Amino acid sequence: MFQFLNSGDKKNGAILHIKCLKKWTPSVLIILLLSILNLNALAQKINAKYELNIKPATSEIKIDGDVSEQAWNDAELASNFFMVQPMDTSFAKLRTDVKMTYDKDHLYIIAICYHEPGPYFVESLRRDFAFGKNDNFLIFMDPFNDLTNGFSFGTNAAGAQWDGIMYDGSKVDLSWDNKWTSAVKNYPDRYVFEAAIPFKSIRYKQGITRWGINFSRMDLKSSEKSSWTPIPRQFATASLGYTGSLVWDQPPPVPGQNISVIPYVLGGISNNHLTSPIHRDDRGEIGGDIKIAINSSLNLDLTVNPDYSQVEVDRQVPNLDRFELFFPERRQYFLENGDLFANFGYQNIRPFFSRRIGLGVPIQYGARLSGKLNKDLRISLMNMQTENTGASDPAQNFGVIALQRRVFARSSISAIVINKQSLNFSAANSAAGVSRYNRVAGLEYNLASANNTWTGKAVSMKSFSPNRRGKDMMQAANLRYWTGNWDLNWQHEYVGINYNAEVGYVPRRGYVHLNPSASYLFFPKAGKLVSHGPKFFSSNYLNESFKPTDNTNYVAYSLNFRTRATFTAWTAHDYVKLLQPFDPTNAGIATLPTGSEHSWNSFGTEFVSRPQSLYTFSFSTRYGGYYADGTRLNVTTEFGYRFQPYVSFALSSSYNDIKLPNPWNNRKFWLVGPRLDVTMTNKLFFTGFVQYNEQSDNINVNTRVQWRYKPASDIFIVYTDNYIPTPFSVKNRFLVLKMTYWWNI
Repeated sequence: MFQFLNSGDKKNGAILHIKCLKKWTPSVLIILLLSILNLNALAQKINAKYELNIKPATSEIKIDGDVSEQAWNDAELASNFFMVQPMDTSFAKLRTDVKMTYDKDHLYIIAICYHEPGPYFVESLRRDFAFGKNDNFLIFMDPFNDLTNGFSFGTNAAGAQWDGIMYDGSKVDLSWDNKWTSAVKNYPDRYVFEAAIPFKSIRYKQGITRWGINFSRMDLKSSEKSSWTPIPRQFATASLGYTGSLVWDQPPPVPGQNISVIPYVLGGISNNHLTSPIHRDDRGEIGGDIKIAINSSLNLDLTVNPDYSQVEVDRQVPNLDRFELFFPERRQYFLENGDLFANFGYQNIRPFFSRRIGLGVPIQYGARLSGKLNKDLRISLMNMQTENTGASDPAQNFGVIALQRRVFARSSISAIVINKQSLNFSAANSAAGVSRYNRVAGLEYNLASANNTWTGKAVSMKSFSPNRRGKDMMQAANLRYWTGNWDLNWQHEYVGINYNAEVGYVPRRGYVHLNPSASYLFFPKAGKLVSHGPKFFSSNYLNESFKPTDNTNYVAYSLNFRTRATFTAWTAHDYVKLLQPFDPTNAGIATLPTGSEHSWNSFGTEFVSRPQSLYTFSFSTRYGGYYADGTRLNVTTEFGYRFQPYVSFALSSSYNDIKLPNPWNNRKFWLVGPRLDVTMTNKLFFTGFVQYNEQSDNINVNTRVQWRYKPASDIFIVYTDNYIPTPFSVKNRFLVLKMTYWWNI
């Protein structure tokens, strides 16, 4: 791929030079060659012949799920949907009719979704529901007509809203939240979805008269997923590469001034019962966000004294890993429009991970500029400033800039620069292990063919840190071939021992990783199975001298039922040579020595029940060898029941039984987490869950009430407890009342 070399005046910073690395050239050449081979296919949109003409509304429209307005009688009809699953060779059995129109302020859509007699299936009225567990209708828009970026809106059959920003051609980021209105009206044989989407709530290229568009329907009663345009069943209906065209009679209206101010006010109490006397802390804060549309395709987000107290706490998991566990980002400011940052690298070599910013340290202010500079060029720029809370947490500034240039029709080349700078750096900060600065820069090439058959990535990053030079690069590439039957993937990674991404997630360094995988699916024409087939992957870690340190060979067989239930059985062989001392129970008892070698065999199963049932069940099992010639049994389950659409209950559990020689002996521990969701309406929600973690000796209770009293404006009440299980006693308690208001200027 590319290599960044440090040269020039070290005092004034590094000058970056790019040099092709011969040892990674084959992967890069393969991806570039495939892009060139796909160039002709990319020139023509696959479903270009599917068009829906849109013209101004001929009457006023009231969002109530009623199709009687004259505007809907005069609008053009999109119908004759195609079945995507369980088969993709015929029209859908269930009829869906869609119409669209607009006025100077709003884009309107109405969908009539016919179904078989009987009740619909939904989880709840909660916003941004799980697609595969709800009867739903969704719209996917590509307002730049670039097959890569867009927006999604929709509801389930009970009226719960779904909205998200789209990226990478088929992914939907549901953390994006904006102002729009919708209604669902139910009849014995159909439900009607109607929505008004303000032009100010989306971004689009001015002056163009063709948008990518598609409509998706999920009906669990018949187990049918359908789409307005034909899509192969192995791909998501969200795939923008398979959209048709929304043809405007004139360019869409240019939105006027678009500035939103979203202030919050917060009051809270926290008690720490581990101190004597009990320490009480009273909170009273104000802050907020400002969203400024620079133009119809570029947005500036500002935040001052942000607060994330309403965000759910992390879901605890058993920790038997040798490396740092990954917990996903949940703070909305970092999630919205964050795909360009977050997509660099791979799952375990992320150069940027937003949870490194301000988690446990107050953020003073921040700014983010994101969007399209033109049809082919995207930009995302963010700057965040944290407070000084002590020698180990000095005031720090985090700056990130990413640029993405589309090449061919759906592939892209991206660049990123990340800077973490400690302000007013002192000897006390250095003694506390804080670095004066840390920087990472790199390039990434993403391949995406027109029909998604070929995808891949090649990435190279270099870090810049005091006293860390040489072997400070990360390079990786993968290439995937995916058809209806075959799924083949090759991936390799190299992370130098001095590669230091302090604002990233890189749990291990100094290795080469080779990871091929292959699977094949059979598609019976009849019977209870939609598909079934084997899967194989091999994960091989080597040190920088190319000597093996870890190896996993895994073989599985999966069954996918027409009811949407799934079952998998697998077996695996593991080998580990420890690179540092490790306690196989993570309980602080004793450690296995560096350099000791361990190998074992194991097997297991995974099952997920059909989502149509009011009662749902899933489990996974694992039994086999473990470190030090021991054994490990793990059973994970989740039971769920719903009183649709208002109440859903889930009980998850994980049990580990580990048998080892002295001094560990037999260790057993549970992780249990009941959860209750109550959705009184699609604007009033209650969530409560308990997590008992025997391994960490903690019980966590978290409850949250959310009232969306106006579009995108909320009141939250959050209460959290932490307890010591034995003897049962309180560690700490938190109570927060927070109010936000979305004000359009």
